[in-house]
Amino acid sequence: MDAYLPALPVLLTYAAAVVALTLTPGPDMTLYLSKTISHSRLAGFAAFAGASTGGLIHSMLVAIGLSALLVASATAFMVLKVVGALYLMWLAIDAIRNGSSFQLAPGEKGRRETIRSVYLKGILINLLNPKVIVFFLTFLPQFVSPSDPEAGTKLFILGLLFIAISVPINALFILSAGHIARFLKTSKRATRAVDYLFATVLGGFAVKLLVARGT
Repeated sequence: MDAYLPALPVLLTYAAAVVALTLTPGPDMTLYLSKTISHSRLAGFAAFAGASTGGLIHSMLVAIGLSALLVASATAFMVLKVVGALYLMWLAIDAIRNGSSFQLAPGEKGRRETIRSVYLKGILINLLNPKVIVFFLTFLPQFVSPSDPEAGTKLFILGLLFIAISVPINALFILSAGHIARFLKTSKRATRAVDYLFATVLGGFAVKLLVARGT
């Protein structure tokens, strides 16, 4: 199994970036907190399960696609890694400039949905979000080497780890949905702190990658 995992320092960097991303409010968090507050915790977990399923699908597609790209051209794969580092830097800058948006869906209180419907909505909101697609395409390749014969497998495992790391964090969010929603909506300092955490981790990581490739 160790052959299919990046080195420990790389894994720790990856985990830090995943935690920062998970803590940042976005469409997924808005959906499952909304469903938890308006329906039930079960609905919140269903929405999160759907979003995680979408993430799993993204991981599979990215692993297959990037593996094919690596076989076709190691140079093209390296170019994608550099573009990915620049994209991470842009995400960091955007987080500082525009901040996170957290808006519970209006009108949720009057509508009841089945758990199956909520789960499917979680899948769709993840699969159809272009930012998630681009993020997976540019984020995961940063943690494998174009010369690694197990790059495809490592990409898929990293995708699974992304979901695994986010599970306990999001479970706590769902269990404390009411408090978190009120806190994020009323405390600008809290949301800005999250923005700066996100920007620091991804921005610092992107700079490290670009500097390393320039030496």
